[in-house]
This record gives sequence, structure tokens and C-alpha cells, in this order.
Amino acid sequence: MQEGTFSSPGFPAVTGPSDDGRGDVYAADCPTRLLLDRIADKWTVLLLTTLDDGPMRFNALKRRIEGVSQKMLSQTLRQIERDGLVTRTVDAGVPVSVTYAITPLGRELVKSLRPMIDWAETRMDQVAAARSAYDKGRGEAGSDI
Repeated sequence: MQEGTFSSPGFPAVTGPSDDGRGDVYAADCPTRLLLDRIADKWTVLLLTTLDDGPMRFNALKRRIEGVSQKMLSQTLRQIERDGLVTRTVDAGVPVSVTYAITPLGRELVKSLRPMIDWAETRMDQVAAARSAYDKGRGEAGSDI
């Protein structure tokens, strides 16, 4: 442990992978946070769940996922390809065709994402009501910031 660093009960002193290969997402410098950032991104979630239905070309993905810009779609596909969640296949025909497909690692992640999506789709009314009640209360009480 570095001089001046103190151990906290319940938190390992080392932020890299432990003996069982797991990181510590609560440690500021743990690379798991970067992965968590990526898989919690809405475009990543929408791309992976779309590709779980089968391989698709870029323009088909853009049409299916309303609101995603070409730049964001390209950027997200590149990132999740780098993470091993999708593959990119180029058919050198005329015109050139690029197809994206989910990998087994990406499919494993989708199994965890589907319940989250289901929860969000079925609880949106409750969240909207909570937001409305919160906003109404904040408007009457004023801001405490």
C-alpha cells in the first residue's frame, strides 16, 4: 500500500483484479467503471438488444433505433466492437456492405439487460408520477441549492 494510504474496512486496498479475477467497481481507478459506463449507455443497450435479433447493416440499425445520429451510431458500434460485444463483417462487393452481429459475450450481456428494459417500460408511469410530485413539491418549497 502506498505511504499515506489507509485501508477501510470492507474495501480492499488493491484496486486491480482480485484473486478471483473481479475488479472493484467502487474504486476510483478500477477499469470496471469504464465498462459499466459503456454498458449503461442507452445507445449500447439499444444496439445490443437490436442485434440480438440477428445481424444488421448500419443503415438498418439507424432506421430501427430512432433518434441516434450517424456519428453516435458509428462511435458506439466502434466502442462495443472493441469491447468484444459485436463483430463487424465487410463484404467487399459493389457497393461495399458492412454487417454487424452480436458476439456470445454481447448475447450474455443482453440477458442481463432485458429485465432492466422490461422494468423501465413497465414502470415509466410510476416514475413520471414521482417526477411530477417531486417537481410540484420543489416548486412550492423553493430550491435548497
